Amino acid sequence: MTALLLALQHADSAFPSGGFAFSNGIEGLAALGVALDRQGLTAAVVAMIRHRWSSCDRIALVHAYQAGGDLARVGAVDFALEAASLAETLRMGSRRNGGALLAAHVRLTTRGATELRSAIDAGHALGHLPVVQGFVWRAVGLSQADAIAMSGYVTAAGLVAAAVRLGVIGAVDGQTVLAAALAVVAEMSAVEPEPEIESFAPWIDAASARHAHAHLRLFAS
Repeated sequence: MTALLLALQHADSAFPSGGFAFSNGIEGLAALGVALDRQGLTAAVVAMIRHRWSSCDRIALVHAYQAGGDLARVGAVDFALEAASLAETLRMGSRRNGGALLAAHVRLTTRGATELRSAIDAGHALGHLPVVQGFVWRAVGLSQADAIAMSGYVTAAGLVAAAVRLGVIGAVDGQTVLAAALAVVAEMSAVEPEPEIESFAPWIDAASARHAHAHLRLFAS
């Protein structure tokens, strides 16, 4: 029960991680006129889970988790994730979101958080969100399986929440989309992680690149 409650605490939207500021491509898709009704949003979110989260963020989180307190290994994962992230908006959004999550853990005195913050300041790491998640969630005592599930949930829930905030879908329909996405998270979480970090979501990258030059936008990414 304690492990479950700990996972709920750290995956909750009320945890000060700064995730509310990022749509991770949803606003860019909406600006392109992509239909983000229940069917369209489900297709978009499921595609992101399969082709970005599963092969990129999930792998980075697992590598960072398994690195433990070895900051050199954590930094190597960070730079590998940077290299696999094509769109600058998503790249910088991941680093900003990771920085906000790490800042909360520094204030909470999570083991190793201050040292990771110093490594980032010194240029030895970058602080991408999945890397920080793997590092701090291990430090607070969560299992690797729980950390993967939390990462998938936070990703899917964040994408749906962004669509609701943009007004392209209602909250109830959003929950239908989230349920479908979480089924895919569960499916992909059962797949053995590949050693290489890679992402192939060109439509999201293109939408995010366009979003970066928008004169008016609600989200940072």
